[in-house]
Amino acid sequence: MPSASKLLTAQEQTLVVEAIRAAEKATSAEIRVHIENHCKGDVLDRAAEVFSYLKMDRTELRNGVLIYVAVKDRKTAIIGDQGINRYVHREFWNICYKALSSHFASGDFAGGLCAAIKLLPDELREHFPHQSNDVNELPDEISFG
Repeated sequence: MPSASKLLTAQEQTLVVEAIRAAEKATSAEIRVHIENHCKGDVLDRAAEVFSYLKMDRTELRNGVLIYVAVKDRKTAIIGDQGINRYVHREFWNICYKALSSHFASGDFAGGLCAAIKLLPDELREHFPHQSNDVNELPDEISFG
């Protein structure tokens, strides 16, 4: 398994960032992808730590979504902030996770990230529609730990 920084080529990173930007044009939600090598302990606990570290819990509408990947430990999580979790049910996160993991199983990491990201607007736009004056509160680039 490659290291976190080598999981995606530069071209694949661009595809993921473009998927984030396209999704954020359909919803006011803020989407981030974080990739690191190891996850000590529970993956959801670590994803929550990263969520806070990336200041995703400081958006005005509390509408951040994090896709977290620990490459070497083969752990992934998709979590939303308080605002999103008021409306989005566990079943939806499971659908996103399945889209992500089915591509990951075949080594298509960029495809998995893009597939999960592309599912987000359909679920989120009802409660978090994109506004003409929407401000991008968080960077769209992939972060690496």
